[in-house]
Amino acid sequence: MLVNEAIGTRRSAADSDQIRRALQARYDELTVEYDEALAQSQVLRLVEVGDTAGDDQADSGTKTAERDTAQSLLRTILDRRAQFEHALSRLDEGTYGWCEGCGDSIPVERLEIFPSATTCVTCKQSRERRAA
Repeated sequence: MLVNEAIGTRRSAADSDQIRRALQARYDELTVEYDEALAQSQVLRLVEVGDTAGDDQADSGTKTAERDTAQSLLRTILDRRAQFEHALSRLDEGTYGWCEGCGDSIPVERLEIFPSATTCVTCKQSRERRAA
């Protein structure tokens, strides 16, 4: 993904459009993933409700684990989708590509790998050390 030919200068309209298209495409992919995962979760729930005759504790435990896994997947997809939504907002505000921690530019390489990044590598590492 092209972020900026020269970080620190204004992004051209064409560059911003290219970034917006890439961010929106990933957001749309995550929306489709979420819809599919939600449908699978609903099927699991229907099977669980309709197929409890003869279940022992192991069957109940398996169904609970499957339900928890499905819910975790849904939360993860929603979180990732929210990150891309935030990136799109930052692009509209003109702050995309700038670290929310220190205000420095986020390296293009980092944004190419993680387009929804909001911090530079140094600030991200600092946050991770404090969380540990």
